[in-house]
This record gives sequence, structure tokens and C-alpha cells, in this order.
Amino acid sequence: MSTLAPLRLLREPSNASEGNQSNATVGAGGGWCQGLDIPNELFLALGLVSLVENLLVVAAILKNRNLHSPTYYFICCLAVSDMLVSISNLAEMLFMLLLEHGVLVMRPSIVRHMDSVIDMLICSSVVSSLSFLGVIAVDRYITIFYALRYHSIMTLQRAVVTMASVWLASTVSSTVLITYYRSNTILLCLIGFFLFMLVLMLVLYIHMFALARHHLHSISSQQTPPTAHRGGSLKGAVTLTILLGVFFICWAPFFFHLILIVTCPTNPFCTCYFSYFNLFLILIICNSVIDPLIYAFRSQELRRTLREVVTCSW
Repeated sequence: MSTLAPLRLLREPSNASEGNQSNATVGAGGGWCQGLDIPNELFLALGLVSLVENLLVVAAILKNRNLHSPTYYFICCLAVSDMLVSISNLAEMLFMLLLEHGVLVMRPSIVRHMDSVIDMLICSSVVSSLSFLGVIAVDRYITIFYALRYHSIMTLQRAVVTMASVWLASTVSSTVLITYYRSNTILLCLIGFFLFMLVLMLVLYIHMFALARHHLHSISSQQTPPTAHRGGSLKGAVTLTILLGVFFICWAPFFFHLILIVTCPTNPFCTCYFSYFNLFLILIICNSVIDPLIYAFRSQELRRTLREVVTCSW
């Protein structure tokens, strides 16, 4: 699969020569370093599934007035971000296939311009998706620990400012990334951003998980423990664990790839790891598929609205 220009560079670091990479690959273990041959059809299928899922989430939230709250607005923005990840990847793949098969004929300058536009869209959607994952984590934290003050803390005005700030920052950062993607400083900023989001979510979710365990301990110490509350606490604790686990599994391999590019671009192990680059992209797209299942489809109100949207019961 053809990937965006900065990611093509990440697949083969500029400070590692062809000879060094080839020798390193051979010395590191032959077949294992050949990577995975992932068909374009898989990228296309996952992109379409993600697009449909997130489009349904956006339509459901817009349709149901009961879902017009900061929490669901953040979920809607996450769905839009994930949808843009799918659309931009699908657009780039189709664009490159049309060029390769001679169906689309364009001047090189126009091709470079289109490539830059698609690249910026992909980078912006990835950064905004990561950002809204963090925003949702903060929103849930406020909901649990400051439940009585939630509506005064997370007002609609503050939610709008937060969403606008994320989209603006994502657009600016993606523009800088496309312009200076050969700089290790840019890669370090991306790595730092991912680590910040990971630590933020980890701290918030561990604190919320600890609260759930505390509630379970308090309930179990009573003579007549209410089963419904215990089940709710357990479900909440399991959900938080799934959220953090999926986030780490889907994003960590790609950002570990960036770390290796900065630290050991010619090391045999690193060059072998680079050969699995398409797999890391698949995981990122899978995250766009899984996000709606975790953040949206677990809501009973949203599931009901989704059924109405699918069956056209307007």
C-alpha cells in the first residue's frame, strides 16, 4: 500500500543508507525481517467499516436531542476524527491506484500538491483522534469525581472552546509535520505527545479504577450487598481497563517505530521492526473501528438511537 509521504520516510529513515538497511536485514534473520504483505483490500475493508460505524455515531448524536451534551459532543468529535482517518486513507489509496494504473493522469506538481493535502488531512485526523481520546478521559474523570459540579465545570461554552482548540491545534501541528517531517525534532514532539496522552489516560483511569474497587469493597462489606451496584461497578472497572488496553495496543507499535527511527535507524533489530510498518498502520485503522464500540455503542440511549437511524425510524 502507498502511504503518505512522511510515513514513507518513516518506513525507510533518511539517515540509513540502502546498503546498510539491506545488510542489517540479512544479518538480523532472513525471512522474519521481510515483514507482512498486507493486501490493499484489507485497508479498504477496514476503512469502509470504520467510515460506516463512525458515520452512524455522528448521525445518532445529531438526531437525538437527549445526546446533545458535552460528553456526547466529545464522542461525536472522536467519531469525526476516526472517520477522517478512514476517509483520508481511502482517498490516498484510491488516488495512488488510479495514478499507478494510468486511469488518472496529472502533472507532477499537481500530484505533489494533492499528496500534501491528503497527508495533512491524515496527520490532522490522527492528532485530533488522540486528543479527543484524552478529552473523553478527562470528561469521564470529572463526571465520576465531581458529579455534583459537573454541569458547572463542563459547560457547553467550555466544551465548544475545547473542541475548537483541539481542531485548530491538530490542523496547525499537521501543517508543521508535513513541512518539517524530515526533522527528528518533529518526531520527538510526536513521541512526546503520545507519551503525554498515554500517561494522562493511565493516571485518570487508574484513579477511576481504584474508586470502582473502593465502591466494590464498601458494598461487599455490607450485610445485604446490592447486586446491581456491584455489577455496575465491575462493568465500569472492566470498561476502563479495555479503554486503556485498546489505546495502547493500537498506538504503541507505531510510536515505538518512531522511537527506533530516532534512536537506532541502522540497527539490525530496528530495520527488521521497520519492515512491519503496514501492520502498524492496520492497527491504527483498527482503533478507528473499535472506538465506536467502546465509546458509543455501550450507551443504551445511543444504541436505541442507532437502531432508529439504521431502520430509518425518524
